[in-house]
Amino acid sequence: MEQKAGMVQDKVVIVTGAGRGIGQAIAKMMAACGAKVVVNDIGTSVNGEGRDLGPAQDTVDQITAAGGQAVVSTESVAQWDGACRIAELAMDTYGRIDCVVNNAAVLRDVIFHKMMPEDWEAVIGVGLNGSFYVSRAVAPYFRKQESGSFVHITSTSGLIGGVGQANYGAMKIGLVGLSKGIALDMARYHVRSNCVAPTAFTRMTESIPTNTPEQQDRVWKRPQVGAEKNAPLVVFLASDAAKDVTGQVFYSRNNELILFNQMRPARSIHMGGGWTPEAIAEHMLPALKPSFYPLERTRDVFKSWLP
Repeated sequence: MEQKAGMVQDKVVIVTGAGRGIGQAIAKMMAACGAKVVVNDIGTSVNGEGRDLGPAQDTVDQITAAGGQAVVSTESVAQWDGACRIAELAMDTYGRIDCVVNNAAVLRDVIFHKMMPEDWEAVIGVGLNGSFYVSRAVAPYFRKQESGSFVHITSTSGLIGGVGQANYGAMKIGLVGLSKGIALDMARYHVRSNCVAPTAFTRMTESIPTNTPEQQDRVWKRPQVGAEKNAPLVVFLASDAAKDVTGQVFYSRNNELILFNQMRPARSIHMGGGWTPEAIAEHMLPALKPSFYPLERTRDVFKSWLP
């Protein structure tokens, strides 16, 4: 299916982590639909180590070769000053900013009791802190022009759960809270904020350990869905066609688009005289336990990877 030409015509879009995979696919489709793209990527390995300026330049080269407009940014989103320089580059080059796609992330899968502080800090630092820094750096421009869109790339690892991903899942569900807070605080300025959980076979997927039967099942039973499958929804959310869409969480799954529910009260019980620990055990537990959520992973909820 061909994307609608000009869906984001002349909009200026920052895409972080756009050197490879999902970020690159989003940046390329944004440009193909008329946007001017700031391609941000410092070119680290999946776990956040090293630095390679080539991936960001490669994405820009692909965009310009296809007739689009793009500029390279190799600033780190994990630093406030770096995030500010990303926003300044967009303003200096194109004169405005219309959308930020917070896609940059690193992956350090470790079973929780073996997870080290540096595994936690690296993942939170890039994915959650970085998304806050870039969003906050851009917020004054959005406020002044009274328009703008944030799209935060979350994951079912946070929305549902994944083994060995306490750090990654916490970061990804944290993005949902960040997005909702932005949506509420900036609604008065007509600024929107939404989340998209993607599905794709990328170098992050390839990096998942396959040492146990469960790990092998997790990786090998997942079809090699291309990163480009996720880009249309992100482009739509950046466009004026999505002017009434904010505070939502979507899941892109091959050819299927899913709207996720959000935390709301499920059931409640009342004790007129107040609760004691014993009363909770006697009354609350049997009353609410049938409504408890099972300890599920993404593949338990979505029994097959393809619709």
